[in-house]
Amino acid sequence: MKISIGNDHAGTDYKLAIVKHLEAKGYTVNNYGTDSDDSVDYADFVHPVADDVETNKADYGILICGSANGVAMTANKHQKVRAGLCWNKEITELTRSHNNANVLCIPARFTAIQQVIEMVDTFLSTEFEGGRHQKRIDKIPLSC
Repeated sequence: MKISIGNDHAGTDYKLAIVKHLEAKGYTVNNYGTDSDDSVDYADFVHPVADDVETNKADYGILICGSANGVAMTANKHQKVRAGLCWNKEITELTRSHNNANVLCIPARFTAIQQVIEMVDTFLSTEFEGGRHQKRIDKIPLSC
């Protein structure tokens, strides 16, 4: 499975821990994030991740910034991307099982690294339930 990951300066430590965790589990990781704590613009790292998910170059995306709002808003501008902002394991499970999210957005300033590792594992292992949830997703336009 291929995962694309991106982050701004607030998420560098989280990204490094996630990449190490994913690679140890045998995932291929496309790293578009910064490896520095120097201030950068999150959108520069969101678009390559969203492009990978949109064009099936990656199965899923993971985006990290301080609040995760900016990365989620930016990623959701891409067709075929359903980016969910998650701050705990339970929300992460629901964003996959009910919303079929294909990008996990993590707020680094409001989560702990171990918590985030659990969220990533939950995101990647939770199946979409379909059924009544698919009907709702079908009502999300690809463009307006």
